[in-house]
Amino acid sequence: MPLTVHGIPEILALGGRDLGHSEWKEVTQELIDAYAHVSGDHQWIHTDVERAAAGPYGRTIAHGYMVLSWGIPMFGELLRVSGVGRALNYGVNRVRYPAPVPVGSRVRLHATVTGVTEVARGGVQMTRGFTFELEGSEKPACVAESLTHFYP
Repeated sequence: MPLTVHGIPEILALGGRDLGHSEWKEVTQELIDAYAHVSGDHQWIHTDVERAAAGPYGRTIAHGYMVLSWGIPMFGELLRVSGVGRALNYGVNRVRYPAPVPVGSRVRLHATVTGVTEVARGGVQMTRGFTFELEGSEKPACVAESLTHFYP
């Protein structure tokens, strides 16, 4: 069950908070193919099952940006914000992909609110540490710092 905060003052109080883990998400070839279709990235390592079987990972792997895109819905499993006029994705810093994500594997998000600072127009910027854990791997699939602005 996600933590719920209401309004700018409660968002400001989240700095330094560990929000825990999302549910696991299975990486299927159908998801990879759908992402390839939407993004236009049809590189063989993602979409050509036969060629990838003979490649460096023995099977297809997920697009790094596909995994990163799961940050918003997975974060929604951990935190709900109410009492604000709008929330805007402000960007992502320091994105890295330490480990490939093979088809058939599972990924979950571990998130922390690393900081909350005031910005113009009465808003706040929430800086979130995202670690996409890869089940059974010592290395994460992706690490990133995500920025969101909230306004009254």
